[in-house]
Amino acid sequence: MKDQFCAVVTGQSLITRDVRDIQDERFAAVIDFLRQGDVVFTNFESTILGRHGGWATKGRYFGYSTAEVLDALQALGFNALALANNHAFDLGAGGILSTLEEVGRRGFLHAGIGTDETNARKPGRQRLGGREVALLAFDAGPGPASMYAEDRTAFRPARPGVNRLKTARKIGVPDGHLRRLARLGKHLQCSAFELTNYAQPEDPLEVAAGKEINFYGTVFTQATEFGRLIEVDPQSADAHLSVIRRAAALGDFVIAYLHHHHWEPGWQDVPRWVQTFARTCIDAGASLFVSHGAPVLQAMEIYNGSPIFYGLGNFLFHVHADETEWDPPEVWQSIVASCRYDAGKSVTEIDLLPVTIGTEPHSPGSATGRLVPVAAMGGTAREILEGFARRSRAFGVEIDIFLARGRIEVPAVRKFG
Repeated sequence: MKDQFCAVVTGQSLITRDVRDIQDERFAAVIDFLRQGDVVFTNFESTILGRHGGWATKGRYFGYSTAEVLDALQALGFNALALANNHAFDLGAGGILSTLEEVGRRGFLHAGIGTDETNARKPGRQRLGGREVALLAFDAGPGPASMYAEDRTAFRPARPGVNRLKTARKIGVPDGHLRRLARLGKHLQCSAFELTNYAQPEDPLEVAAGKEINFYGTVFTQATEFGRLIEVDPQSADAHLSVIRRAAALGDFVIAYLHHHHWEPGWQDVPRWVQTFARTCIDAGASLFVSHGAPVLQAMEIYNGSPIFYGLGNFLFHVHADETEWDPPEVWQSIVASCRYDAGKSVTEIDLLPVTIGTEPHSPGSATGRLVPVAAMGGTAREILEGFARRSRAFGVEIDIFLARGRIEVPAVRKFG
């Protein structure tokens, strides 16, 4: 095993078009930055329409890709893909099977979907840069139960799908308001039978008697103040953490990946439950934690010698033109991070390349449009880096900014298992 090891991570790649024909020197600079990595990682935010077919499982926010986009990602330098996300099941089980087939055919290190739950939970494992690298990927929703992989039982066949980290969203309300909601539920005759009926095709949510109310699918729970709460199912978390522990026990360099859409009202803020879960993954043996979902750049942390990227936003973002909710400029800005590790799998330094998706201003006649990321320049580069530094400073990370790059020097630490 060589002493130095480099992992490059990017924002999510929602790619529906082959971008290999785009010629732009600032795009080429991004590609050069990617290729320094022994492992070059992104989340493939799509599903493949291939020989297993499929059908549209949703209306808006539906999408799929053809296999040529995987060739494009490989040409850019990517060799590791997370596949667990809200678009992975857009073509149903057929899309899952075609994606597995096409990604496997190209030799990507991959994880996050499978032919059943047991298969979807397995880590991808491959030798890259002289080290055994294990990748685990899971999606925390919200999403319908039908998108998640299930094992065969005596009464149900197996279902191909996404590797699930089970979570529940609850609305915290003070006690007086909870009692008023309970009275309103009685007036509206919100019965157990109706809750079961309205839950279709989901199972009705379980609640704690006297402390929680299932109000037509929304669970309100007693709390000291109003707020949205995300609870991670302990049994589900333990199942994933045990996989991380086994991979770490083999001496693997372990990457843990989380995709979710439980965003905070301020979508560049880090949800507290994600911070807790990410740290738990590092404690279990992961050397790198990456998350996507919110389409914006959030903060990072270095915990126990390992980087945690709470939200890397977008790297490729081929959305429909009529989806105006993606107009804010922060949706089109991110970073690419090059993380260098010592022989003990502790990160020693991180280089940051700020990128924008497309040139500025985004004009239809520009060389790239909004199809590919390009290296940010001047004031835009400093704005991206300073915003990232400000958010990350709250997690104890100091970022040095010079010209259009950022760098983090990491003091040596003793890792605790």
